[in-house]
Amino acid sequence: MEDTETVLEKDAAIDLGGGRGLVSLVRWESGLVILLIACIICGTLSFKYFFTPQTIFFSGLDIGEIAMMALPMTFIIITGEIDLSVASMLGLSASTLGYLFLHGWNIWPAMIVCMVVGAVAGAFNGILITRFGLPSIAVTIGTLSLYRGLASIILGTNTAVGFPLSTLKLSLPIGKSEIAYDFAIFIVMAIVFAVVLHLTSFGRSLYAIGLQKETAFFSGIRVNQIKFRLYVLSGLVCAFAGILYTYQEASANNVTGLGLELNVVAIVLLGGVSIFGGRGTIIGVVLAACIMAALTTWLTDIDVSGEVQSIIIGGLLLLSVLVPNARDGFVRIRALFKRRKVGASL
Repeated sequence: MEDTETVLEKDAAIDLGGGRGLVSLVRWESGLVILLIACIICGTLSFKYFFTPQTIFFSGLDIGEIAMMALPMTFIIITGEIDLSVASMLGLSASTLGYLFLHGWNIWPAMIVCMVVGAVAGAFNGILITRFGLPSIAVTIGTLSLYRGLASIILGTNTAVGFPLSTLKLSLPIGKSEIAYDFAIFIVMAIVFAVVLHLTSFGRSLYAIGLQKETAFFSGIRVNQIKFRLYVLSGLVCAFAGILYTYQEASANNVTGLGLELNVVAIVLLGGVSIFGGRGTIIGVVLAACIMAALTTWLTDIDVSGEVQSIIIGGLLLLSVLVPNARDGFVRIRALFKRRKVGASL
């Protein structure tokens, strides 16, 4: 007889890859491909230089760090949690790097310190959520403000500039290509995250936790330990993204990355990851990142203001939550009316 964990992992795999879950994800990802093509066509018709190597480079440069932070966020949301402090951890890392550089630190030790700061910030989130049982949305809204405040204290109103020329190369294309370093790093990371999520027992455990946390716990899966590690991973990736963001901008200040958490969450949910946990793929997140890059480039080319772009991204975020769950919501409402009808007839 199979043990409970094996059965649980099979159930998660069935939901993701053998039943309606697979059909839903394939349809969603097919829709993402169509949406990406539509964005490219609309952009090309609106601006003749839209689909050029230079535009592709700048699109990848703009989306790189945001897409990187979306990868650990994907793992976290699949387990049924969320991390809204990602942009603040990026800002905290950038401010730490700027402060240390202004005080004469060598760039490499400063980068190591930034990574440690990111890991500690992620661990603090993880401890509050896993050890104290606090809801992740409340914790990370709080640390969103906390880490941004720490960034302001560390760097103040100063702006760090004058980073070594070797670091500024990260804002240039790779070799003779028109591929941004940031986007190339994201693709490599996405491959690693995809292998872990879809081809390992650890990945199956994430789906199991998102589908039935209590069942996963009693089957022997270390739910809290896994969630804690995911938040530490998120902190590390955000710190790394903060370092790259600083080099890309050739400066660091206390508002670096302000407001990027909305874009990160939008990419993950647009990629088909269920906000309720237990469902999602990395390929969907990669497609969503490409759509976000194409969309923001197109909107910028036609002189759409940043405020309007935020409204559009917010609308995509809402649709990403409503559309995949519309069927389930309809089923629940119909079942509720049936129960009330039966109760009234008794």
